[in-house]
Amino acid sequence: MLMNNEARNDAGAGPDADGPSDWVRRWLPEASGSGRVLDFACGRGRHARLAAERGHSVLALDRDPACLALNRIPGIEARVADLEADAWDWGSERFAVIVITRYLFRPRLDLLLGRLADGGCLIYETFAQGHGRYGRPSRPGHLLQPDELFIAARRAALRVCAFEQGSVSQPRQAIVQRMVAWRSNQPQSLR
Repeated sequence: MLMNNEARNDAGAGPDADGPSDWVRRWLPEASGSGRVLDFACGRGRHARLAAERGHSVLALDRDPACLALNRIPGIEARVADLEADAWDWGSERFAVIVITRYLFRPRLDLLLGRLADGGCLIYETFAQGHGRYGRPSRPGHLLQPDELFIAARRAALRVCAFEQGSVSQPRQAIVQRMVAWRSNQPQSLR
């Protein structure tokens, strides 16, 4: 497991509004499990598109109706959803991969992690404490505390294989926390 106080400062390593996050690009190929990918709080679908391009079936959820344009892309089912609502209409569905970037709503985090299938992979990257000096989000409720993702994963009995937190400068200055964790010791095949 990689764990440090300064997140890698590689080109394109931080959250990016235009293209897929380098963190997601790096880890999605490793997340080889059978089942659907959930892109939670998908925005314009940068990660849903990446997963679909790699042959995965994707459920893309966002509160913005603009996400429905993703339904035109083969392999993607996009839905508008109140991500912070009391009830989610997913039945008993579990996901082989859950991708979450630039989103945090603590009251639903444990429930969301519970949607990860056995053998499934969580890929998470969002802003952390201290980011406010660089812009939004800046409210403490929208910023992860030190080691918060790691602690949440352990609470959910996930096996953390990569964890980073700290400052990145590319593609823009940010304080981030990012993690990859598995539901079990044996990853599955996505195809």
